[in-house]
Amino acid sequence: MAIAYPHFFVSEKVKSKILNPSLIVSPTQSPAILSQDELKKIAAYKAVEFVESGMVLGLGTGSTAKHAVDRIAELLNIGKLKSIVGIPTSSITHEQAVKLGIPLSDLNTHPIVDLAIDGADEVDPQMNLVKGRGGSLLREKMVEAASKKFIVIVDESKLVSHLGGTGLAMPVEIVPFCWEFTLKRLEMLFIEAGCVGKLRVIGESGEPCVTDNGNYIIDLYFKSDMGDLKAASDAILRLAGVVEHGMFLDMATTVIVAGKLGVSVTNNFWHVRAACNFSSWNLTPLLRRQRKWMSKS
Repeated sequence: MAIAYPHFFVSEKVKSKILNPSLIVSPTQSPAILSQDELKKIAAYKAVEFVESGMVLGLGTGSTAKHAVDRIAELLNIGKLKSIVGIPTSSITHEQAVKLGIPLSDLNTHPIVDLAIDGADEVDPQMNLVKGRGGSLLREKMVEAASKKFIVIVDESKLVSHLGGTGLAMPVEIVPFCWEFTLKRLEMLFIEAGCVGKLRVIGESGEPCVTDNGNYIIDLYFKSDMGDLKAASDAILRLAGVVEHGMFLDMATTVIVAGKLGVSVTNNFWHVRAACNFSSWNLTPLLRRQRKWMSKS
């Protein structure tokens, strides 16, 4: 469903306060109808404009992120980028980067990532994401949670009013042991939202799809809004047997959307990423008051 993405994330009044005008590309009518893959490429190339020499980069996985990795390699080969180190989020991206000659490392060596660029399966108005329909959600979340900045690149078809709004899967990575038991428990968590869980399988073989980490994936389908996302996230992660889920909440610092109206770049300036302890927080007045109170104790 196409949405007027320049007005999707925040109102005009709020946008004027939180967005850097220099980063907004005014929507213009495209002279030609572009394919979805061409739109993905436009978003990916725009994201790579934020890459600087000397950066440690999180290299995303998927059809949109693939264009970004290709572009980074191209700029390295012509000398416009230098001393880049990439941390891939999947074995597929690792293979792609090796073939293209991008120097690679891992989080053990580089626990702080300067910038991660990756696609998303869904983006809601608060810049929360569903990711992992390609099966790489755990490594994607590990790398992107360690990043100072996380740029999400999508075409306009990925914009939704709420997570799960496409009616497509919200993936959960689980251990293989007693997977049917875990599936039923996941369904019961969201019974009021009409949740149905399915084990992801490979084609017509019926064999379970196995992640890079040797785990299975349960795809959850919702008939209605799952409600409070943070509460949903906590409930899923409390289940023994669950490894990680595909909701990426309060993680994106920038979302780049390409569509028939042009390119939109939206920054989440309310979100502050703390590289020193590999975590993030929102500096709300409540937290400030709590810290002030604790300093007096």
